[in-house]
Amino acid sequence: MLLAIDIGNTNTVIGIYRGDTLVDHLRIESRRSATSDEYGALVGTMLAQRGITLDAVEHAIIGSVVPPLTAVFEGLCRRWLDKEPMVVGPGIRTGMPILYDNPREVGADRIVNAIAAYARCSRACIVVDFGTATTFDVINAQGAYLGGVIVPGVGISADALFSRAAKLPRVEVVRPRSVIGKTTVDAIQSGLVYGYVGLVEGLVQRIAGELQCEPAVIATGGLAPLIGRESDVIDEVVEFLTLDGLQMAWARNAPGRGGPS
Repeated sequence: MLLAIDIGNTNTVIGIYRGDTLVDHLRIESRRSATSDEYGALVGTMLAQRGITLDAVEHAIIGSVVPPLTAVFEGLCRRWLDKEPMVVGPGIRTGMPILYDNPREVGADRIVNAIAAYARCSRACIVVDFGTATTFDVINAQGAYLGGVIVPGVGISADALFSRAAKLPRVEVVRPRSVIGKTTVDAIQSGLVYGYVGLVEGLVQRIAGELQCEPAVIATGGLAPLIGRESDVIDEVVEFLTLDGLQMAWARNAPGRGGPS
C-alpha cells in the first residue's frame, strides 16, 4: 500500500492506494504546532478504524505547500511507518516539462494536479483548484505545464469581508436563493458564489484565448462541486485529483517498479 500525503494550508488529505486504486482517504487539520508523534498517533488511529495497520503501508509520498509540516510528516513516515518518504520537489521526475521561469516556484500540489489532469484528458487542459488559494494551472496539448493564475480563495475572501467590514456577518458559503440578494446574508453568498463563478469563467476564457484552443477544464478542491454546478465552463469535478497526481508521481519515480504494490 501507498500513503499519498497532500499537505495543504488548511487541511492535510491522505490517500491510501492499492496499486493505482484509491481505497480510502483521511482528512485532518494542518496544524503547524503538531509534532510527528501527534500526527502519527492520529493517522495510526484513523487507519486502524478503517482496518488498515501501519505495517501494511509499504511506501509514502508527500506533496506539501507548508514547508514546516513537510519535515513533520517526513518524521511521521520514518518513525511510525519505518519508511523513507518520497517528497515532491526538485529532482522528482514528473514526465511533464515545467515551462515556468523558475520551476522551483511551482507548488507541489500544482505539479501533481497537472500530471493527473493531463493523464485524464490527454489534451490541453486547465485545472482549477479551490483550496485556500484558488489556482488555475494550464497544460498545453503536448503535455507541458505552461503556468497559471493564483487568486485568494473563497474562504479567504469571506474571512476578509467579515473581519474588515464591521456590519457584515460571517456567512456559510452555499448557493444563495437568487443572484439578487434580498438579505445581507443572501447578498454576501451571491457575491462569493457567483462572483467566483464569474471569475472562473472570465479567466478560463482569457486562458483559452492565449492557448488558441478550447481546453478541458477540471475542477478540484473543497468548493469545486458548488462552483462546478453553477459554471458552464467546468467539464469535470474530480475530488481527489491531487492524490491521484501524487500516486502517479510515485509510480514514475519508484526505482525498478511500474507503480506501488
